[in-house]
Amino acid sequence: MNLLEAMRYLVALEQHRHFGRAASACHITQPALSNALRSLEAELEVAIVRRGRSYEGLTPEGERVLASANLLLREQELLRQDLHSSVGTPRGTLVIGSVPTAIPVAARFAAQLQARHGGIVPVVRSLSSPEIETGLENLALDMGLGYTERNKKFKVLPQYVEQYFLLRRRSAGAAALLQLGEVVSWREAAAMPQCLLTHEMHNRTIIDAAFRKAGFDVKPAIETNSIVTIVLSVLDGEVCAVLPGALMALVRGYKELEALPLREPEVRTPIGFMMVKGTRESRTLEAALTLATDGAWLHHAAAQGGILGV
Repeated sequence: MNLLEAMRYLVALEQHRHFGRAASACHITQPALSNALRSLEAELEVAIVRRGRSYEGLTPEGERVLASANLLLREQELLRQDLHSSVGTPRGTLVIGSVPTAIPVAARFAAQLQARHGGIVPVVRSLSSPEIETGLENLALDMGLGYTERNKKFKVLPQYVEQYFLLRRRSAGAAALLQLGEVVSWREAAAMPQCLLTHEMHNRTIIDAAFRKAGFDVKPAIETNSIVTIVLSVLDGEVCAVLPGALMALVRGYKELEALPLREPEVRTPIGFMMVKGTRESRTLEAALTLATDGAWLHHAAAQGGILGV
């Protein structure tokens, strides 16, 4: 049995929470993945996976094995990067988890990092805030881009301040697409039917708090965990949406839409990169941290995350 491969399969299974999808991600058949995990259980003499008609999670012993698996795979990646990198030429993967509302900024960051260091392969994953925090804690993520005020135990690099806009269909005679126009209050927005993210998304918590501060408990007409669904619901339906500035550039091509700044109350939310404190940094993470503190990049991120994307 290849111990590291079996550990990789276990990590994939917990990430995808489905035997078939985990096997596909590992480029093996489902029986091969299942057999490898059974061999791992036999080697360690404990049950690792709770099996039913479908994947039901890990046993308590399995959770301990998963923690060791993440640590082993991280050390393997650190060693591989040390062996194949040279000064100024990092090589290897860098896994970034981003909240959906910050994905455009995470994508631009990954693109600029890869352009600066061709040997780095960034992997950007769209995750909820709890998923990012768990991924950082179990070393499945190198960096997380999200709401830094949620959890104080991570090392933080501030990136930009999230500002909010009301996305709606353009009224007759409205100005050019997605230009800063009239200011809308949260009270006015509360009177409009809304398509909002689902409750597990921290962005929804922020929006609900803003509406309550304006004196309203808004019941959305549509809920989703997908930014694409929000945009298309506004485009083809009778709803509006509250979205941060980082997402505005994604809808610039829709002539039917307009974005209006939201005020009263003023809502500003810090967004930053988060890393685990006290862990050894990989070569790729060192390069990413250099870019994340670069003045030109921070100016670009601030422009994307604040007023309409440039």
